[in-house]
Amino acid sequence: MFDNIRPYNDRETVEALARVAAHPLTGSISKYFYPDKDRGYLGELLRSVTGTYDFQLKVMYHVIGAVMKGTTDGVTFSGLEYFETDKKRNFLLLSNHRDIVLDSAFIQFILEDHHLPLTEIAVGDNLIADSYIEDIIRSNRMIKVVRSENPREVYNSSQIFSQYIRSSNSNIWLAHRNGRAKDGVDTTEQGLLKMLDMSGTGDFISNFAELNVMPVSISYEIEPCGLEKAMETWIRNSTGTYKKAPNEDTESILKGIKQPKGAVHISFCEPITIEELRETNSFSKNEKFQYLASIIDRKILEGYKLYPSNYIAADILNDEERFAGNYTLDEKSAFNTYLEREISGIPESADGQAVMDNLLRIYANPVFRREQY
Repeated sequence: MFDNIRPYNDRETVEALARVAAHPLTGSISKYFYPDKDRGYLGELLRSVTGTYDFQLKVMYHVIGAVMKGTTDGVTFSGLEYFETDKKRNFLLLSNHRDIVLDSAFIQFILEDHHLPLTEIAVGDNLIADSYIEDIIRSNRMIKVVRSENPREVYNSSQIFSQYIRSSNSNIWLAHRNGRAKDGVDTTEQGLLKMLDMSGTGDFISNFAELNVMPVSISYEIEPCGLEKAMETWIRNSTGTYKKAPNEDTESILKGIKQPKGAVHISFCEPITIEELRETNSFSKNEKFQYLASIIDRKILEGYKLYPSNYIAADILNDEERFAGNYTLDEKSAFNTYLEREISGIPESADGQAVMDNLLRIYANPVFRREQY
């Protein structure tokens, strides 16, 4: 039932990576991530892999570490003690979503660094452009999430995916919404919670208690693909719709990897407790999902680290200095320089002020929402 979506097993990984090693593109990737090595180095490394974890340790750990070292000012974290409390439990990590691949990639690096079990990673099949990419991601313990506009196909694939998550004997990373947040507002989709509930055989409380949901909050000092998100919001607001260009997701992945991100923080939040689930006892079925989503959202927001960039954006939008105690003049000057550089890339046909406001809201909304709570 799961053969089309599950990660590759060790044997399949060895076979898949042999195909990847023979692909012409692998030489270019090798020169980017191993600049001091021969162009064929990555191919040789892939041919030496003996299984999935060996691939993650030999190749992916280095690749993610190179991205962290080259494009961030450090990745910090909190909450690893929740994994330590009961090492026999598997968790469903429901994470906010800001970068297509780095959200989950940085998490894997931290877990490996602290000798904790890595997660399987849910990824939409819209990101799988060809067999080359599929071989790489399924060798990296990624679960393929089937996307479709056909309601029947959506229902069937959701059932299978839900059953896979519940039956997996592994930690799993899953974004709490379909697609990245484009406005700085991290909200859990109730439809996703309903999908998770589909495979349960008990009541609402036992179904979610069984999943061991751990909210995860990731925050970037400099938003990955911030201008692109602001432009998409402007187009959607102006026309009522947004249609992705061919290969847009692939370009976003590459930009997210290469662009400077400043500091990054990941909060592993307290898992959803049985007491919190029992609070839904008096609610209708739909209200239960709404309430659970609100708990997850609150934990993600509380775990979100606010940087000077967030406070500066909030003050710019409100034309005030209410949050000036949270940043220095040098930090404000650096952020303004970043804004000017980003805005210089806006097409002349776009409403520059509207796009700028959208970009600022990406940073400011976590501040405004924290105040509301």
